[in-house]
Amino acid sequence: MGLGLAGLSQCDPVVASEPATAAAVFLGVMLGSQAPDADTFFKWKSNILYIQQHRGISHSPPMAVVWSVLIAALLAGVMPGASFRHVLAWSALSVVIHIIADLFNPYGTLAAWPFVNRWICWNIIALFDPFIFSTHLAAIALWVTGLVSPRIVFPILYGALVLYYIWRIRAHRQVEQGLPNRDPEYAEGESYTVMPTVALSRWNVVKQRRDGTFRLGHWKRGTVTWTDTARCSDHPLVEASQSHPAVQALLDTSRFVCATLESTRYGYAVRWADVRYRHRKQFPLVALVMMNKEGDVLDYFVGWLNRPGRAKRYGLEWERS
Repeated sequence: MGLGLAGLSQCDPVVASEPATAAAVFLGVMLGSQAPDADTFFKWKSNILYIQQHRGISHSPPMAVVWSVLIAALLAGVMPGASFRHVLAWSALSVVIHIIADLFNPYGTLAAWPFVNRWICWNIIALFDPFIFSTHLAAIALWVTGLVSPRIVFPILYGALVLYYIWRIRAHRQVEQGLPNRDPEYAEGESYTVMPTVALSRWNVVKQRRDGTFRLGHWKRGTVTWTDTARCSDHPLVEASQSHPAVQALLDTSRFVCATLESTRYGYAVRWADVRYRHRKQFPLVALVMMNKEGDVLDYFVGWLNRPGRAKRYGLEWERS
């Protein structure tokens, strides 16, 4: 998307006519489109910090201002001939678009902090959307090869994407509204969460029942199909593990976390899993607390547990698809 915004910036007469400003804006939108994800560096410190901070305050309005000013100031320092005002405007646009785009996918952000200290996710666009990716790729190719002027192709691209987002919002709303009537298992008081997939006609569905269990399935062409049920344990060891920082980090970012208890060679493993991310019969986004038979904590893990080898390392069962 950074390259796409660089192409769109050619519609700005100052950018198009001043090579120094064009170069600075190019760098500004490239940096701005990545800047909010600088929190990825927390992963080098600890997984707990990474889960807590990724797409957190770094995606908030105050930080959007900080990122934009920092990028523009940096570029103004190394490219004094560029128009600071235009570099700041385009850098800010790329930062804001990054943050808004992240609101539309299932992971969400703390985009309303400090006004609202709550994760916001609209579940409209998949983490990887083939349509958005392929249309950007095509537009960039037309620009780079000189076949079409960037002042033509990129306004068309982003106009089409606005229409695409509107269509996806409407489709998401229709699925949500239709689920109670199409679900043969529906009971009053149950709530649904509809999430996008890479297939435009298919949506993943999480239903939270009144007893605290989760039904997992998908919606396709007006039909809901349930494929799994996540039942959460209330064992005393589960309750004891809830205060662990690794578990709290996961609970802070999702209301779809379900805990199970497994016996292991060293004692027990409490697995807190985000049921939204079911993949090949597994829930890869987890917080694990390993305990001995007396309930003392031996070790922990929080993050993506998506390989059999890593699961076996912690003494966990791995159901193959």
